Amino acid sequence: MKNGSGNTNTKLILLHPYIQKQTSTTRLWLLAFVSFFTIVFLLTLLYTRDTIPSKNTSVAAAVAAVVTGGSPSSSSSPISNSNLPTSAINALLHYASRSNDSFHMSYGEMKSISDVLRRCAPPCNLLVFGLTHETLLWKSLNHNGRTVFIEENRYYAAYFEEIHPEIDVFDVQYTTKAHEAGELVTAAKEAAGNECRPVQNLLFSDCKLGLNDLPNHVYDVDWDVIFVDGPRGDAHEGPGRMSSIFTAAVLARSKKGGNPKTHVFVHDYYRDVERLCGDEFLCRENLVESNDLLAHYVLDKMDKNSTKFCNGRKKRSSLS
Repeated sequence: MKNGSGNTNTKLILLHPYIQKQTSTTRLWLLAFVSFFTIVFLLTLLYTRDTIPSKNTSVAAAVAAVVTGGSPSSSSSPISNSNLPTSAINALLHYASRSNDSFHMSYGEMKSISDVLRRCAPPCNLLVFGLTHETLLWKSLNHNGRTVFIEENRYYAAYFEEIHPEIDVFDVQYTTKAHEAGELVTAAKEAAGNECRPVQNLLFSDCKLGLNDLPNHVYDVDWDVIFVDGPRGDAHEGPGRMSSIFTAAVLARSKKGGNPKTHVFVHDYYRDVERLCGDEFLCRENLVESNDLLAHYVLDKMDKNSTKFCNGRKKRSSLS
């Protein structure tokens, strides 16, 4: 290249073959390094997946070991239908009754339900209206049984089931108001020979007090114990517990198999709606124990042609 002074400067750049060879060798080593660790990772993942037991198997073995008194590693057989040890039940009741939650049940109330669950032949079918402070307690006490919860708040039901996937909870929309209790009960009594009869499949019921939008299998189960602790019944505009008590009464009397008797518990029995519906649909002659907060009824299944909930005879009950 020439400049203005006429001098010529020549620049020569040489590419040595060693530089190109070194670059190619470095890339090959890097590729081999990455490939090696990728293969090792895949082999480790496959081996771990084959050798670690599943979550359900591990949990089942652990629970079985606690119930039978053995060790988790030595328990390989399925869980039997044995009940929880008495010491475990007493511990659960003790700590649940001493909660700081102001709405928790007393030890005596919980023990009444616990005693019935202990005597229930496994697998025991327990239906609970309402998600409360004691929800996990009922699930635990009904060990190896079927426990289903009915909740009025669909968002809380979804949230509770998300954080406790072992809980079976279904939401239901109540169409009643607590201040309508007297009118609704009178209408149901008048229709006891038709749409509000005591023995029927509520899935197809037109009775306003009957819950007909629960999952189909809820109506097919022969429930051994039913606990009414929901929906809200302490507010004038709340749904009240007329529908849940009426539904419990019909489910108990419409059983097709299993034990012909059903234990029905009603919480907050001191309130007018709970006491009114208990008297009319669960019946005083079936009341075996009660106090201001909890009533315990034992109902027999009825003939399909029955048109009366109560026969008018009053049994001696334990009123404290």
